[in-house]
Amino acid sequence: MAWSGFHLWTGFAGLLPAMPQRAVHLGFALVLAFLLHGPRRGRARGRAGWTLDALLIAASLGATGYVALAHEAILVRAGSWEPFELALGGVAVALVLEATRRVLGWPLPVLALLALGYAAWGHLAPETIAHRGYPLRRILSTLYLTTDGLFGLILGVSASFVFLFVLFGACFRATGAAAFFLDLARAVCGGVRGGPAKVAIVGSSLFGMISGSTVANAGTVGTITIPLMTRSGFSPTFAAAVESAASVAGQLMPPVMGAAAFIMAEVLNVPYIQVAAAAALPAVLYYVALFATVDLAAARQGLRGEPAAARPRLGAVLRGGWPALLPVALLVALLAGPRYSPTLAAAWAIAALVAVSALRRATRPTPRALLGALRDGAVGALEVALACACVGILVGMVVLTGIGLKLSTILVGLAGGQLLVLLALTMLACLVLGTALPTTPTYVLLAVLVAPAIVQLGVPPIAAHLFVFYFGVIADITPPTALCVYVASQIAGAPFQRTCLVACRLALAGFLLPYAFVYVPALVLEGSAGAVVLAAASAGLGVLALAVALEGHWAGRLHWLERGLAAGAAGLLAAPGLWTDAVGLGLLLPVALRALRAASRAPDRAPGLAALVRAWTGWRGALRRRA
Repeated sequence: MAWSGFHLWTGFAGLLPAMPQRAVHLGFALVLAFLLHGPRRGRARGRAGWTLDALLIAASLGATGYVALAHEAILVRAGSWEPFELALGGVAVALVLEATRRVLGWPLPVLALLALGYAAWGHLAPETIAHRGYPLRRILSTLYLTTDGLFGLILGVSASFVFLFVLFGACFRATGAAAFFLDLARAVCGGVRGGPAKVAIVGSSLFGMISGSTVANAGTVGTITIPLMTRSGFSPTFAAAVESAASVAGQLMPPVMGAAAFIMAEVLNVPYIQVAAAAALPAVLYYVALFATVDLAAARQGLRGEPAAARPRLGAVLRGGWPALLPVALLVALLAGPRYSPTLAAAWAIAALVAVSALRRATRPTPRALLGALRDGAVGALEVALACACVGILVGMVVLTGIGLKLSTILVGLAGGQLLVLLALTMLACLVLGTALPTTPTYVLLAVLVAPAIVQLGVPPIAAHLFVFYFGVIADITPPTALCVYVASQIAGAPFQRTCLVACRLALAGFLLPYAFVYVPALVLEGSAGAVVLAAASAGLGVLALAVALEGHWAGRLHWLERGLAAGAAGLLAAPGLWTDAVGLGLLLPVALRALRAASRAPDRAPGLAALVRAWTGWRGALRRRA
């Protein structure tokens, strides 16, 4: 609660100077990590364990407190240091590595240790990546006494506004505002065929806009939508896969997105609202593809929606919960305006959320609930803070050794100057790293090491960084770890590995869209308004064709040749160029005509297409009568 209180205070009153703000933030994170997590996972701490952790907490306060209090002297003496400062630097690095190991496991600390070893013994590395090597005092001073290491830009993003956005999501849940979005999704989509699955998609997209966490999305929305899906006739595996595929895109959906999106804005030196705007169209296309896939799956299985008596009425939901929209609208408005930083915008959004909830008796939070939100926000931000601090070690060594520029040249040479090959290598790197690391460190590592190589081949920087970001997020549903799928499969009682495979199939658009916006930058708003509209229409038809190809159903079962035509159309419509769009439409046209004929014969099997048939018939009859 004290950590949340500190960030609310600096959110309204203004941030401290960079190093003390980041040092206090890291100090809170280290103390909380050693309080909540023992030396060994799943084992209770004895007296010796608590004694050790008390010493680690004291060391954490000393190492971070010195930087917070002596930052001016450190800056004045830039380039010179005292021996005790180097000792404190060694303690701080060891504390960050141990705290990260306890909270996130071994992978990230091991990568940080490898980076430290490379910085110290780089002269022993192969010639292409070798350097002269740096003494321990230079490494520790860089990491502890400058803004290139532990207290660098990456931790600065967590210490300034990521924490407040995580806290905003926690307050959203504590005030009951999150339930409004789920009820809204049920009222709008619950009655159509496959309604519960569509509720999961719409609800997860709405909740994901605020939470920015795939696991929180799956755990919060999935507890309601997964039982609804299984009761309506979907298998537990399919239900868990739908919720996983819908939840994973919460980090891709503006206005909040995930923590890595804020880091992207700082790395690219652009306003955060520009990153959110660029990510909006691909995120909508992803959800359109998932929605269409689920609709066709429900049609193939003959599933119906919830009965009217079981779902909330739209009017009642809006009358009872419309104030929950006000804090979100305020957040978007403040982020879009030039006068408010993301930090202040998030702080005012939290205040508006609490005020709006307190004005209505039905949603008025108790003091206990608000204190619980402060606690949950801090616990939710702990992983991000420690990941950013540990990644700071990696970034500091990359800057010190200059390996980033060398690696970009090596990657471009390895790809033979071919953009597609480089993108495929980047995708594989993201998916492999993402199985062991959270999204934020995965993005930061590859944004520093790989994204410059993609930009070097002529890709707009924001498209290159979004490419890395997308696959860092998608890694949350790819085996073997897939924590998001694990949460959903536990709720559904479904087998984990099979759920992973089904979720990846449903989320196939998420694997293809990054390639699309790299080759068609208009999808991330790089280009004229006409180019953006044309690219959106083409890609929209492409993801719908992809859904048809995946499910093999459109107003009836499709022949394998028709599925092949739909798959070919999906690829061509997503590719750049008017000729590819024309050929793609030509491939899709016979499949669409067959579906329209089937819908006219059996309108109950394809209500959407039947409505088109009825509209066309009525319009043609009106023309004949008029003639």
